[in-house]
Amino acid sequence: MTEGVCGEGVRGGGNVERVLRGAAPHELVEEVRRILGRDHGAVGAELLMADYASARLQPVTAQPFTADSVSAYNSPEGRAYGAQEAYMVAGEGGGTTVHLPVSVRGDRLGVLSVHYPVGVPVGGLLDALQDVADALAHEILVADRDTDFFLQARRAKRLTLAAEMQWQLLPGRSCSRPEYDLGAQLEPAYAIFGDSFDWSASADHLTLTVNNGMGEGIDAALLTSLAVSALRNARRAGLSLADQAALADQAVYGQYQGRLHLAMLLLRFDLGTGEVEVIDAGSPRIWRLRAGVVEPCTLEAQLPLGMFEDTVYTSQHFRVLPGDRLFFLSDGVYDVLSPVGEPYALHALTRAVMNTRLLPPSQVPRALLEELPGYRGGGDAADDAMVVCLDWHGRPGAQPAAGGPQGDLV
Repeated sequence: MTEGVCGEGVRGGGNVERVLRGAAPHELVEEVRRILGRDHGAVGAELLMADYASARLQPVTAQPFTADSVSAYNSPEGRAYGAQEAYMVAGEGGGTTVHLPVSVRGDRLGVLSVHYPVGVPVGGLLDALQDVADALAHEILVADRDTDFFLQARRAKRLTLAAEMQWQLLPGRSCSRPEYDLGAQLEPAYAIFGDSFDWSASADHLTLTVNNGMGEGIDAALLTSLAVSALRNARRAGLSLADQAALADQAVYGQYQGRLHLAMLLLRFDLGTGEVEVIDAGSPRIWRLRAGVVEPCTLEAQLPLGMFEDTVYTSQHFRVLPGDRLFFLSDGVYDVLSPVGEPYALHALTRAVMNTRLLPPSQVPRALLEELPGYRGGGDAADDAMVVCLDWHGRPGAQPAAGGPQGDLV
């Protein structure tokens, strides 16, 4: 069998979006098969969805769990998923399978595998096939509002109720714009407690929230849900960053009277200048990779949300430069101890950051989190863990703010 990364072809298939919009949500995959067979000569196709741990690609079938999953790393399908490029496999008996990434604005959903018989020249079809995969990705996001079909297909095992609540809060697991690339992951994926993240972009700003809720199970999930909803409500009302934190603080205190609280990092990036406004309200922390050097960003810590009544929050400022990579980590990552009692953040984190520097942000969180069990010597984790990775590119053609990169908090 021979394998290779596919080249460019001729783009086509202009009616795909309209046809898929008219299909019932649970019939999208079958409609895609019909389109691929009728318009592009395929003899079959399968959709595989990335599971919640981003470790397996789960076949989407009429009856869930009736087909074997494949690795999201060590498989041809995983190659397309990881590289976000079409990947072509030629079988020994002839015929060709093309594996295509199924993604929306950088959020990796899965892989579409399309099969062709012997003698069909696939190279000229690649762009048209990617059009189908892209259209399917958009329709899956819309379909998730009306059906459990695709959400159910993602699970390698049952989620706890707390994990179900937490995953429903998230905006996605990765996102791309010309100014930045984002990737994030929570562990244990099927039993997370209070860790969460959120992001929202406008024409000129990216707002990023990283949360570490107190407690375990349902209590932690309810606390995080309240805080994230309050922050979104304040953000969508157009409030300043400090007022967003204050409103969420009041909401949490009003519900729990200080018995429970939530640690948070709240950041607002100016997409044109790289200026960052930040409020540090607890335990999530930032590390930066710049020009081959890994350093923690030292911020002035303020009180977690909901600890006391009417807390006043103040913003700090720093600047990111094109080429910077930022890591936002919960204490379930940087405080993990080795068998001899050495925190992960002391030396191992720097090694992990450097070892993953060539990976895209969408793959970095998974790679870092996979190191933790071995670092702590096996056994169950004492806390859930979160990694958010941001690559900053800056706005093309934007001029740096006057005065250079002063304001760094490192």
